[in-house]
Amino acid sequence: MSRVEKRLRLRRMEGVVEGEAKINPKTASFLGIKDLLEAVVGGKRRLTFKAVLSEAVPVNEVWLNPMEAKTKGVADNSIATVRAKAA
Repeated sequence: MSRVEKRLRLRRMEGVVEGEAKINPKTASFLGIKDLLEAVVGGKRRLTFKAVLSEAVPVNEVWLNPMEAKTKGVADNSIATVRAKAA
């Protein structure tokens, strides 16, 4: 079974709760994301977030809490491979 994944831009945005990531509902549906999403930055740093669907998010972006992104070493506008977290 192959998992669907896509390269998306990670953005630091105010108003996102720590531990959550906002994603466009169409993108989430395409990737099969229901509750948890996994973002792999640089092929090494693997991050897991609770997915929150929001129409305000562009289809090619995922929004993160700015402080959490900074502590995890994720720069604004980073490119990451995003997919549904395997249970």
